[in-house]
Amino acid sequence: MTENDNISKIKIEDQNIIENIELNIWEALVPVLILMALLAYNIFYADGEMMGEYSNQIILLIGGGVAAVVGFFNKVKIKRMILEIWENMKSIFVPIMILLLVGALAGTWLVSGVIPAMVYYGLKVLSPEIFLPASLVIAALISIATGSSWTTSATVGIALVGIGTEALGISGGMVAGAIISGAYFGDKMSPMSDTTNLAPAMAGTDLFTHIRYMTITTVPTILVALVIFTIISFNMETAGASDVSGFLNTIDSTFNITPWLFLVPGAVIVLILLKTKPLKALGAGVLLAAIFAFIFQAEVLTGLGSSNFSSVVTSIFTDTQITTENEKLNDLFSAGGMKGMLWTIFLIICAMVFGGVMDAIGALARVTKALLSVATTVFGLFASTVVSCLGLNAIASDQYLAIVIPGKMFKKAFDDRGLAPENLSRTLEDSGTVTSVLIPWNTCGAYQSGVLGVGVGEYFVYAIFNWLSPFTTLLVAAFGIKIRQLKAQYS
Repeated sequence: MTENDNISKIKIEDQNIIENIELNIWEALVPVLILMALLAYNIFYADGEMMGEYSNQIILLIGGGVAAVVGFFNKVKIKRMILEIWENMKSIFVPIMILLLVGALAGTWLVSGVIPAMVYYGLKVLSPEIFLPASLVIAALISIATGSSWTTSATVGIALVGIGTEALGISGGMVAGAIISGAYFGDKMSPMSDTTNLAPAMAGTDLFTHIRYMTITTVPTILVALVIFTIISFNMETAGASDVSGFLNTIDSTFNITPWLFLVPGAVIVLILLKTKPLKALGAGVLLAAIFAFIFQAEVLTGLGSSNFSSVVTSIFTDTQITTENEKLNDLFSAGGMKGMLWTIFLIICAMVFGGVMDAIGALARVTKALLSVATTVFGLFASTVVSCLGLNAIASDQYLAIVIPGKMFKKAFDDRGLAPENLSRTLEDSGTVTSVLIPWNTCGAYQSGVLGVGVGEYFVYAIFNWLSPFTTLLVAAFGIKIRQLKAQYS
């Protein structure tokens, strides 16, 4: 018998055990409540340092341990839990590799002058009065084109945060919120997005019907966000706006700034548009930036290390700091390379341990089933789906599970009430996809905060599109606005 046969046998045997043993709702919630209590204490009372730098990671492992104890009492075998954790680990291999490449991208784009060039030309074009709405629109367009909010943040997102925070003196939370709002809107509306394809597949509708139906909730929500950011931009005071010429002179004297540097991000975007896998596209971006560093920034590289080659290698793997006469630019012109992504990677791994154990003991399915049991009306069904997606983003720490599990659990209920499947697919996106970035230990929240350098707590309130979307979908359901039905008797 092969190893794969043994794994399949374990899956079948242990699935039979779980099907015969069902947790009660309180057993399923115990690990969640303990996790939330510890995280809340760490954030609000211990300033994130309850157990040192890696407090959140340790707390997630504690939550997984509590879930395992609940599983033991319900006769769930340890090998089942380990198998689910392993399945989760396999699912995050590519995201972890992407994170490492994003770290390398940030380092090489710094020493090659790509990020300084983005900041330089951005300062010439983007005034404080239009910066936030412009950031939202730019992020939305890039995300629609690439189908990836992650790629958007790793390219133009980094530059926009640098321009807004260091040069214009705008709050990092505001800038990141505008970028994330635009990026997730574009991600939802792009036919190349993985989640935009996954949601209709789970609900049983086709891609373009799903996208058209999403406009009912998505367009009003992004317009509200755009209006709010416009109002904020016209009424805020920016501490650094008066010194733009000083920033431009410093950047110009430190780096060789030329429009040719935009070939690097342009090449990455073109590769994504050509449906090149993200690992290859980002890897090409790192390699091309390294070549451009030798061509355009020889003096910068010489000042960083014993040789130009070692300076580029250092920028890929570890910390890089380019010192200028302006302290604010010194903060901007620093990068952690792959090393800088390790905290985020450890957080994702620990979140997958917690989510894997919760899935193995049947807690995720039990919580979702409890929500389904109280959905006695059409609005209740929509509300239960929203709560299920939000809860799974927090419990399972993964946006894909927040789409797949509720999609499977609620599909029949929507059918039974005569509701077209695009109702479900839209609700999965409105409450599953976009809210993942609002959870610090979710893969999306960890990624965005790590890449943009802004904590989830800082950008949460400004990620207007993301937290407003679930309310919009509930409002539409409550008033019965364009709730597409399969059968007339359910109208």
